[in-house]
Amino acid sequence: MDATINGEPRVTATDAALDLIADIRRDYPQILFHQSGGCCDGSSPMCYPADDFMIGDHDVKLGEIGGVPVYISGSQFEAWKHTQLIIDVVPGRGGMFSLDNGREKRFLTRSRLFGGGEACALPG
Repeated sequence: MDATINGEPRVTATDAALDLIADIRRDYPQILFHQSGGCCDGSSPMCYPADDFMIGDHDVKLGEIGGVPVYISGSQFEAWKHTQLIIDVVPGRGGMFSLDNGREKRFLTRSRLFGGGEACALPG
């Protein structure tokens, strides 16, 4: 799986998200994101200490934001493979187990469909 489609990353982050990632990394230098599949915290991107989350055999690495890997389950990737994920930050409480919880800001996934030449470059 390519981390880019015609040069466009599968996952990117806003400046606000990169700032929050840097803040979290001061307390937890090694972190990762896993795009939630809609359980307890909806479809929030969950941020974990890297050694506290086990990547599954079917998880797909979308790329990195701010030097932090971002994963998604294989089944959810199949549904979203035509979409660029944009990790952003909004006011509020983070997911119960996510490291953004308690910082009065939370990560949020926005998205856009790959279009034109990008979509043509997607594997079947």
